[in-house]
Amino acid sequence: MGKDDRKQQILEAAIAVFAKQGYYKTTTAHIAQAVGVTQPYVFHFFKSKEALYIAVLEQSVQRIVGIFREVEAPSEQLMIRMGAVFGELLASHRDETLLSMQSFTIGEPVIREKATEGFAQIHRVVQEQFERANIPQASFQASSFIGLGMMTILSEVLALPELSPYYCEKD
Repeated sequence: MGKDDRKQQILEAAIAVFAKQGYYKTTTAHIAQAVGVTQPYVFHFFKSKEALYIAVLEQSVQRIVGIFREVEAPSEQLMIRMGAVFGELLASHRDETLLSMQSFTIGEPVIREKATEGFAQIHRVVQEQFERANIPQASFQASSFIGLGMMTILSEVLALPELSPYYCEKD
């Protein structure tokens, strides 16, 4: 297994462990155990638990930004299509997406700073998409769209589907 593959394997294990135990209860020893490597091997790639979490956050933000940049749809369908691809991302990369969307709740200054940068980048990309589609009040609409995404995440985390803006009650 190549060095990049092993690093990605550590990231994937970190996502699972952070999602299950939370940032504060997770140690690099837990992550090393999940991968089947030694803790010093984890430190070979990531100098600290904080650096590892930031790598997870950055990976997730880039994935979100990438899917939103790729969306092409007529103006009247753009928000719906972007919401759908976010839902698909949540289905395919649930833990990673939930971690990134909840990262602002971690009080560590460096993580908080990276979360701020990540949300700002996501907002910029969504706003740019809305501006290209000539959606009025693109910045406000981008904020509203992200707010709907946050409600979707809250719905997932709390297992309360009725909180989701896309929830449809079954008859």
